[in-house]
Amino acid sequence: MDRLLKNPVDLHTLSPLALALVGDGVYELMVRERLLCEANRSSGELHRLAVSLVRAEAQAKAMQKIEPLLTEEESAVYRRGRNAHTSRTGSDYHRATGLETLFGYLYLKGDSDRVQALFSACMQAE
Repeated sequence: MDRLLKNPVDLHTLSPLALALVGDGVYELMVRERLLCEANRSSGELHRLAVSLVRAEAQAKAMQKIEPLLTEEESAVYRRGRNAHTSRTGSDYHRATGLETLFGYLYLKGDSDRVQALFSACMQAE
C-alpha cells in the first residue's frame, strides 16, 4: 500500500486525532479488501461484515492482539492516540482510536510492510 501523497510531513507535529482520521480509512480499506478477496459476497453482506470488523469493540480486540508486537515507537504512538481527548467515552473507543492513530502514523511514514504485518496479526483467529 503506497502512499498517494509523497510530500514529507513531520508526523510528530500532527495531532493523534488527525493520524486516527487517516488510520481509520487505511484500516477500513484493508478490511474491505480482505473481505472481498475471501469470497464473492453481495455488497450488502460485504458492508455488514466490514462494519462488524471496524467498529470500536472489534478494533479494541484487534489492538489487544498486536500490542505485544509493537516497538517502543509504535507503543508511544498508540498511547498518544488512546489518550487523545475525543467526544466518545469508553475504553473500547480509546483503544480503537489508538489503533487508528498507529495505522495512520505507519501509513504516512510509508511503512506499508509494517502496516500489512500488523493488520495480518489483527485478523488472526483467536
